[in-house]
Amino acid sequence: MPTPPPADVIEPHTCTDEIETRAEFDRRLTTGSLVGLTVQGLRLDLDPVPDLTAVEVTGTLFVGCRFASREVGADLVRRGANVVPPFSGLPYPTQPSHLYTPEDLAAGFAEGGFAGMYDTQVYEHFRAHGGALPDVREALGQRLHDHGVDNALADATRAWLATHGPQSVVGIMGGHAVPRGSAPYRMAAVLGWELARADRLVVTGGGPGVMEAANLGAHLALRPVEDLDAAIDLLATAPDFTDHDRYTAVALRVRELYGRPVALPRPEAADPGSVSRADSAELAGGDVDWARAGGLAIPTWLYGHEPANLFAGRIAKYFSNAIREDTILRLARGGIVFAPGRAGTVQEVFQAATKTYYGTDGASGAYVFLDRAYWTHELPVEALLRPLLGASPFGDLSSSVHLTDDVHEAVRVLTATA
Repeated sequence: MPTPPPADVIEPHTCTDEIETRAEFDRRLTTGSLVGLTVQGLRLDLDPVPDLTAVEVTGTLFVGCRFASREVGADLVRRGANVVPPFSGLPYPTQPSHLYTPEDLAAGFAEGGFAGMYDTQVYEHFRAHGGALPDVREALGQRLHDHGVDNALADATRAWLATHGPQSVVGIMGGHAVPRGSAPYRMAAVLGWELARADRLVVTGGGPGVMEAANLGAHLALRPVEDLDAAIDLLATAPDFTDHDRYTAVALRVRELYGRPVALPRPEAADPGSVSRADSAELAGGDVDWARAGGLAIPTWLYGHEPANLFAGRIAKYFSNAIREDTILRLARGGIVFAPGRAGTVQEVFQAATKTYYGTDGASGAYVFLDRAYWTHELPVEALLRPLLGASPFGDLSSSVHLTDDVHEAVRVLTATA
């Protein structure tokens, strides 16, 4: 029988040997040694250009950094450092040290529409280089990027988890095709709004439909519910996500009218062609900003043909869908809400159930299924899920399954368990 892995295998680690900001790099330089450290994604070619000639660099790893000249990098290697330079010709950073923001993904829309967005440009590059089966060079770039996102996500959530605990993170799953303005969309938006107001970190898969609605609710959590209704009414004027330009333009308009900008400093870009990313360390320190400015979205460029969800506070966008799916479920220890959906949502139900059954990520929260008739008759997952969880080696876990037609009841269940 499989047993859960040791806690140190699955829990995020605090890495004290990584340098991700220029300020930290400059502080370390004053010691005269970077021995054994990892320097990630820094622009070391910008003024003031650091003098590294007298710095001890044995075993130092420079990943995705830019230097004033090739000779600087070569000299570091000669003196015992390892240098993995940023890949040329890629539209994305190979070692991002911060999560994306909606502004990052939408960059270029004003000038070039949906086709000109950073998010779309990366997706088209992804398609042109093999998609999910890339060539070796592209695969290395994507893997480095996704590792950087892993690292940035751990940084961004560390302070929240330390303060609120893992049971405060709630996942919301559901159909991507749910149109804006529909009853299920409004239900998911109210759910996100109430959970964020109850100090829950809302996590979604970052797509349209239910996912967008949940992040929208969290995005407007500090505003009255009337503003949420008005925002949905405006979004409903462009309900179809296949109409990419209108769909995105209305989302940006809602952000302009109803958004609450988060005043955080912006770091230098890792690559000249890359968008800037908000400092996740600053975000992690601001509980209200993190929980009540949209929560977290974890999308993938595998589904890059769908417009970006522009209402999450921060976005951990991956190339690998497998890593992305596991990450969502691993984080959502405070419970998961399943709104009506089809094959993708059902897959997520049983992926989550496998983790709960074997205790893979520790204790799980409630499974809340919105729309009792849907989940008992149209897609009767309850009939299989309850006996499965009831037979867990950790005891009868079937009581974690809840079905309801009431968003407020769903919130009560989820907030009672944290």
